[in-house]
Amino acid sequence: MAVNKPERDLEADLVTRLCDLKYEYRPDIRDRATLEQNFREKFEALNRVRLTDSEFARLIDEIVTPDVFTAARTLRERNSFIRDDGTPLNYTLVNIKDWCKNAFEVVNQLRINTDNSHHRYDVILLINGVPTVQIELKTLGISPRRAMEQIVDYKNDPGNGYTRTLLCFLQLFIVSNRTETWYFANNNARHFAFNAEERFLPIYQFAGVDNKKITHLDSFTETFLIKCTLGQTISRYMVLIASEQKLLMMRPYQIYAVKAIVDCITQNCGNGYIWHTTGSGKTLTSFKASTLLKDNPDIEKCLFVVDRKDLDRQTREEFNKFQEGCVEENTNTASLVRRLLSDDYADKVIVCTIQKLGLALDENSKHNKQQKRDGGQTYKEQLEPLRDKRIVFIFDECHRSQFGENHKAIKEFFPQAQLFGFTGTPIFEENAAQQKIEDTQASMKTTEDLFQKRLHAYTITHAIEDANVLRFHIDFFKPEGKTLPNPGEPFAKKAVIEAILAKHDAATGGRRFNALLATASINDAIEYHRLFAELQAKKQKADPDFQPLHIACVFSPPAEGDPDVKQIQEDLPQEKEDNVVEPEKKKEALKAIIADYNARYDANQSIGQFDLYYQDVQKRIKDQQWPNADYPHAQKIDITIVVDMLLTGFDSKYLNTLYVDKNLKHHGLIQAFSRTNRVLNAAKPYGNILDFRQQQDAVDDAIKLFSGEAAGQKAREIWLVEKAPVVIEKLDSAVQKLDAFMKSQGLDTSPDAVPSLKGDAARAVFIERFKEVQRLKTQLDQYTDLTAENATAIENILPKENLLGFRGAYLETAQRLKAQQGKGADRPSQIVDQLDFEFVLFASAVIDYDYIMGLIARFSQQTPGKQKMSREQLVGLIQSDAKFIDEREDIAAYIATLKAGEGLSEKAIRDGYTRFKAEKEAAELAGIAAKHGLATAALQAFVDSILQRMIFDGEQLTDLMEPLGLNWKARRVKELDLMADLLPLLTKRAGGRDISGLSAYEQ
Repeated sequence: MAVNKPERDLEADLVTRLCDLKYEYRPDIRDRATLEQNFREKFEALNRVRLTDSEFARLIDEIVTPDVFTAARTLRERNSFIRDDGTPLNYTLVNIKDWCKNAFEVVNQLRINTDNSHHRYDVILLINGVPTVQIELKTLGISPRRAMEQIVDYKNDPGNGYTRTLLCFLQLFIVSNRTETWYFANNNARHFAFNAEERFLPIYQFAGVDNKKITHLDSFTETFLIKCTLGQTISRYMVLIASEQKLLMMRPYQIYAVKAIVDCITQNCGNGYIWHTTGSGKTLTSFKASTLLKDNPDIEKCLFVVDRKDLDRQTREEFNKFQEGCVEENTNTASLVRRLLSDDYADKVIVCTIQKLGLALDENSKHNKQQKRDGGQTYKEQLEPLRDKRIVFIFDECHRSQFGENHKAIKEFFPQAQLFGFTGTPIFEENAAQQKIEDTQASMKTTEDLFQKRLHAYTITHAIEDANVLRFHIDFFKPEGKTLPNPGEPFAKKAVIEAILAKHDAATGGRRFNALLATASINDAIEYHRLFAELQAKKQKADPDFQPLHIACVFSPPAEGDPDVKQIQEDLPQEKEDNVVEPEKKKEALKAIIADYNARYDANQSIGQFDLYYQDVQKRIKDQQWPNADYPHAQKIDITIVVDMLLTGFDSKYLNTLYVDKNLKHHGLIQAFSRTNRVLNAAKPYGNILDFRQQQDAVDDAIKLFSGEAAGQKAREIWLVEKAPVVIEKLDSAVQKLDAFMKSQGLDTSPDAVPSLKGDAARAVFIERFKEVQRLKTQLDQYTDLTAENATAIENILPKENLLGFRGAYLETAQRLKAQQGKGADRPSQIVDQLDFEFVLFASAVIDYDYIMGLIARFSQQTPGKQKMSREQLVGLIQSDAKFIDEREDIAAYIATLKAGEGLSEKAIRDGYTRFKAEKEAAELAGIAAKHGLATAALQAFVDSILQRMIFDGEQLTDLMEPLGLNWKARRVKELDLMADLLPLLTKRAGGRDISGLSAYEQ
């Protein structure tokens, strides 16, 4: 039984364990002055220099920065400083060549006082005197989440120690309540908070090489905090993403994979492969392995090899995101050969396609033949100097069919090469038959045959358990009253489309997400595109309220000698085969599909530049973000019809559904299904699969094959979401808990009773109880296989009207509690402070501003007494949606001024609402001006100036207040009262944007 030790005892135990690991305990370092003095001593010893007091003061002034990214770079680089006598001093803050040789110290209860903040930190680890790790502890029973929130609060304090002292160099935060330990990277404010989805991202739990979690603080300390391990973690396994100016931690399994590759190369002990599931961040792992090899003098080149042009581009963009300009585009084979022969350090890591490399090594390729005709050396001959050099090849997605003649040619030409493969779905004996491998050697058929040994495994089972990818909900389509086809046989396409139209809104959370329709051939894709247009037109004619789905279609055109299309088709076997038959017919069909696409999206794509069309389709799938105010739904794709494309290697968090009308098995099935399971937020509980080919046996076989150590029923339980009746039981239990709580407060279980809850603690419990109800309801809403019996059971447990009412009450209560956070004496109790207000669960993708304006217009046009939607229902719908949380009162008040039957157009409704808001805000402002004895025009100018600037400090605010005859510096009651009265108006007018300095009003 765990002993619930006080925080001070946990702290003392941790310090003792760190001392056992040879950290030096420094009880004398308790404040800013002693911290800086220790840093000075370590700095001078490392750089073999003596600084004058003025030089040290200037050094501190130069290196301390509020920008975490800049501080992280300074920590890892050689820097320059001009001494008092004008001479330069090149220095490092730590021993960057060998981090293990730095001094490692531990301090506790460090107090850092600045002008505006007075904070105390539990435990801080110093590397060469630089604070690099902060550890915050909580007693058993208190969630480590509380410690995370505390760190966020500290960082949000104006003038805090993280921005004005050596604490700016903190790289890692660790939080623990002894049994649960988490860690996360430091970052600037925009990357370091509970984000719009109300999640704290990303946080990590440490694990062993076998992927088993190491969460107890004692075990974590003895593995993660070993001096050399910590030094390597910070120096090698944190990535500075230049394009986003943020720090990223590698996950444990990524670190083990990189270590395994680097060790294999250092020891020159052959080849190997990494089995890391789709969606686990293989690009980051391979990037880090590549960059570490850059500094290995024994390695001539490191080639990261992909097998399609679009993946070449995607990987190159990812690499350059991690480190700007680290890889260039290889526009052709000649460019690749030039970079292979280059001695430039920048060319040591190259991203290329297997096809381009194969062309260079194939004496019979047209490129080499042309070189011969021109009287020059062939590319293969030019590469001869590299033949006996040590070159490392890292192959992405090595389960693919790339390992035929190209693989053989690489091994023969580069006998000293080491080959490493990454795959989410390895080729085993069971699925090797699907590989179209050209190589005639019988032994070269599985991933292990090709790469000798597995270096590390992190399977989809591990990833689902770690919540790095989602589970799947699989619906094997069974229409009522119809005979099912045999497994693998198709339904009629019209029946498939009717089913998709009936289920799509549910599957995609009300079109919040989008879907792929995987078809068996190009002809099938063409026919589906035609039928969708035909059937949706008929449906819209019969029902004016029907909103057609936006359908796109993408498949490769006949290559006709186009090298780019040929390259794309190298891993598209079905499309390559289909394009041999009636190529002109397919070409004309694709032209018509692209013309339809251009008309829908006001685009200018063409079959002649197919790659640009393909990129545009991918971008629209990824741009499904909501709300639609940022990017209107009219510009988005609901369903993309595909054959082979997009079923491997394509990632989008906003793709959650796969409709399957083609036969899939083994790695092809897992790859296709895995397009849907990228983690986003609580609104996306799982990846949705609707299979029209009755492929349950194929699914079972694939789960068994790729589940890793988990087998049989256990793997199914991990991979697949629970059946609807099980979730309905959980919903019933959650509603009963809500009912029991409301009754314990002497209240009915009704939305109207929620405002009568007394105290923040009671409101917080309501928030927690109802959030669980909504989470389960969101999960059930996206099931595509709910029966009429299921639907009735859900309605009986929680009638729709009650659900909307409780959603409105939740939003109002949660908004009230959130508004109180951070207000000193008014701060809610601890239970409220730990709440996770997932407003994302309470916002519909379909119900956006445009939709609401249309609904209000239809309400105005309805005949009194014959309304489809009453005024109360309309207001309830708006009040239950989180997107309108700042406008819900205004919209409801505006609707109250309207009458059914007025017959106003949507434009008149919009204009009327704009006038209504402007008049309401003008009246509010005039009331505030009158209350404070100010001229309304002058106060309006003050408000406009704040909203125009959005970022200001005390000096600027003082200047802005001067025309009002007020002085913000004085902070008298009249200045504070005015800002308190203006705060709600400013918040609303800011429209959700952050006004930097707004917290100053509250304090």
